Amino acid sequence: MNNPTKVIAIDGPSASGKSTVARKVAAGLGYRYVDSGALYRGIAWKAADSGCDVARNEDVVAAMGRMKVEFFEEAGAIRYRIDGVEPRAEIRTERVSGLVSLVAAMPEVRAQVTRWLRDMAQFGDLVMEGRDIGTVVFPGADAKFYLDASPEERARRRHAELKPAGETADVNRVMDSLKNRDQRDSGRATAPLKLAADAQVVDTTGLNIDQVVEVILKRLDKPLSKSSPPLS
Repeated sequence: MNNPTKVIAIDGPSASGKSTVARKVAAGLGYRYVDSGALYRGIAWKAADSGCDVARNEDVVAAMGRMKVEFFEEAGAIRYRIDGVEPRAEIRTERVSGLVSLVAAMPEVRAQVTRWLRDMAQFGDLVMEGRDIGTVVFPGADAKFYLDASPEERARRRHAELKPAGETADVNRVMDSLKNRDQRDSGRATAPLKLAADAQVVDTTGLNIDQVVEVILKRLDKPLSKSSPPLS
């Protein structure tokens, strides 16, 4: 796929640090930041909020067809509204986290979201994070990174994210939830989470955000190499 703009793809499992890292990388490069997962969360939230059974493919697809989705740029990021409302904290709850894998596994939903994501190139150069950006959405991305971290580290991070939203799940429960989502994301038939053959792996365990961003920006200054060693 020939991209009219430059695209940096950052993939990885939940709580691997993708969102914050991608946002900072985008700022460092002067690109627009895109959180692809927020779209799936938004669809899951809106469908559930409308009384839809999110376990039924046809119900979710019908609900999605009724949604008016608008995209706009704000503070260096591509954001969206559904039916005039921009969802924020409401799509980051544990409830939505438990629903989003069901919605994201639906082929019609993934096809529509992929079209939306590709259309975002009209806004300019992008740093896009998600689970299939380098494998499906932009397989011809200018650079691909895959962020990962130990299960314990990821559970700690997600637990810290949930607390401000009033979620009270303990770390072990959060870890079990992440493991279940990993299995669903990796095992789904449509666009499963997997490492692109030409992606550079960055293990973020034990690293702070700025250190991970520094690693990525340094690697972008040199020719991409499939043999680039993972950060340990």
